[in-house]
Order: sequence, then structure tokens, then C-alpha cells
Amino acid sequence: MSNTNYKALAADWIDSWNKRDINRIMNHYADNVEFHSPTVTKRWNIADGKLTGKEKLKQHFLKGFEEAPNLHFEFIDLVPEKDSLIITYKRENGQLVSDYIALDEHGKAVLVKAYYHLQEQ
Repeated sequence: MSNTNYKALAADWIDSWNKRDINRIMNHYADNVEFHSPTVTKRWNIADGKLTGKEKLKQHFLKGFEEAPNLHFEFIDLVPEKDSLIITYKRENGQLVSDYIALDEHGKAVLVKAYYHLQEQ
């Protein structure tokens, strides 16, 4: 993974979300992906906020499209590291999110942890 173009990967991921292209989005994830997010707890009532597997993740994202019809991500920052990266973006509702993404040898996400920044009160 040392030759991964992290900027291109992040740009394609953001663009695929903004175009609501579920197939392109899912192409970024390994079949055995482990995904952690507060949206999992909220959407599916799963206390630990964890989904495992690409098919469950796809259903989660499709439900997200339904719940946020104006969903849009604005790229903010990228922190690349060997075999992982952190992408920070702003959602259409102003919420800042940072996703930690661990990659497998094929450049697919095997572990994702979504962190929602504290919003000013």
C-alpha cells in the first residue's frame, strides 16, 4: 500500500458520495469491512455502533441516502499514513466528521471509525 495515491482515493470517495453512486462507494470497502459509527447506533439501535460486512454496510448507506436526501460532503483535510488515512469532511448539515480508515493490501477499507466533531453550542 505504500504507493497508494491517498489524495485520489479521498477525492473519488467524496465524489462517489456526492453523486450518490452506491456501487462506486462500495468499491472502496473490503467484503469483511468493520464499520463503527454513531449513525449505526441511531439508525439500527445497535449499542456498540458496529456493522460487519459489505452487504450490511451497503444497506446502512442506502438508508442514509433516504434519511438525508440532500447529503453532500465537502472535503476538509486528509491525513495519510502507511496503510491508513483519516479523511475529514463537512456534511450538508454543517457537521464535521473524521473517518479513520485502515486499508488492506488492495487499498480497500477493512476498518472504518467515524468520529463526529463536537459542534459549537
